[in-house]
Amino acid sequence: MANAALLRHVTIGQYFPTGSPVHRLDPRAKLVALALLVGAAVIASGYASSVLVVLVVALLVALSRLPAGQAVATVRPVLPLVAVLAVLQLLLGGRSGVAAGERALLTWGFVRLTPTSIRLVVVMALRLISLMLVVSLLTSTTTPGALTLGVDRLLRPLDALGLPSHEIALMVAIALRFLPILGEQMEAVMLAQDARGVGQGGGGRWRMLANARRMAALVVPLFADVYRRADEMVMAMLARCYHGGSGRTSLHDLSFRPADAAAVGVALVVLGAVIALHALGAP
Repeated sequence: MANAALLRHVTIGQYFPTGSPVHRLDPRAKLVALALLVGAAVIASGYASSVLVVLVVALLVALSRLPAGQAVATVRPVLPLVAVLAVLQLLLGGRSGVAAGERALLTWGFVRLTPTSIRLVVVMALRLISLMLVVSLLTSTTTPGALTLGVDRLLRPLDALGLPSHEIALMVAIALRFLPILGEQMEAVMLAQDARGVGQGGGGRWRMLANARRMAALVVPLFADVYRRADEMVMAMLARCYHGGSGRTSLHDLSFRPADAAAVGVALVVLGAVIALHALGAP
């Protein structure tokens, strides 16, 4: 039951209208700034650069005036993954990437704990947290329509190469919009199976096999619901004579303002600072 209830706290794909300065930014500026911050988070390999990225993203979350607990609800689903990767890195990764002459803090059998392995664990955790926060910030401050229009405008120059920019933008928007819906559907399926006693049983050595069987019983109805929803969406679009590509107009036109340029500039400064810290070998 706890795992099913946890799915309702997935916030990626949900829009929270607070009227903040981040909400009023051009979606193209948000997408470019997102790409730059993602690049900074991936390049960051030390304590200083990783903390810098997390602080900038946290400042943006505070500036967007999202509901209390939004950041915690965003990070919560990846905490088990972070814990598993941290344990594996600490136990098995002590011999990889060790600096010359580095002394082990703890050696016990095949386990070798070093300052390098600890740094890799901290950097990995901060990287995953910052990536989850920045993606959630984009979807929480941008409506699906604005996000579709922004991706369409950014990819429109590639139409000359035969790339369907509007269709790609529409797929991205639909995928983000359906994330919370799929979470709710998965929760409903899990609660229905729990009410019927599916997956209940003893633990022990057969617990892993029971979890695999329950996962198979969960995936089948979930995929069936996904295909049903996709078919309903296709029929609705056909009934409305929807067609993408050239010739379509939008209700609200986009305008790039000084605030949008400032947002992209801040993201560029953060990326440049991370690259400089990486080049200097900062810890």
